[in-house]
Amino acid sequence: MASNVFIVMGVSGSGKTTIGRLLAKQLNLPFHDADDFHSQANIAKMSNGIPLTDADRQGWLADLAAGIGEWEKAGGAVLACSALKEVYRQTLQAGAQLPLRWAFLDGSRELLQSRLLGRKNHYMSASLLDSQLATLEKPAYALQLPLEGQQPQDIVDKIISAYAPSTN
Repeated sequence: MASNVFIVMGVSGSGKTTIGRLLAKQLNLPFHDADDFHSQANIAKMSNGIPLTDADRQGWLADLAAGIGEWEKAGGAVLACSALKEVYRQTLQAGAQLPLRWAFLDGSRELLQSRLLGRKNHYMSASLLDSQLATLEKPAYALQLPLEGQQPQDIVDKIISAYAPSTN
């Protein structure tokens, strides 16, 4: 059995929030965006094009893990979270009693860069994309979802289809 907590993960610009919101709506689950849990100090660093360190992320990850535990007890949720490193994913998993459901949004640097450059009013600087791609440790156990040529609803349909036997 798996938890009804879904983590939609990937680097900035991969569409985590868009996909996560659609998925949550279709599954009738609450949606949470990990960006909303960052401290003001972390937001200031990223706004200035400074990559976060593991130390910067510790409190953020701990808060997310605690939230995951609560969301699991409440019946589930969808979380949009970069979860770039395996150690971060282990911290998030530690908040749950059951295995989390991971959906990894994977796109080319060119696609991600174009999306980031088109964003308005977001603190994540496009200049941080290369540091995120360098940090990313792709999880073999996650549902791998290529972005190229896919509409958001296509991706959501694939997530639901992959996890359908245990979401009913």
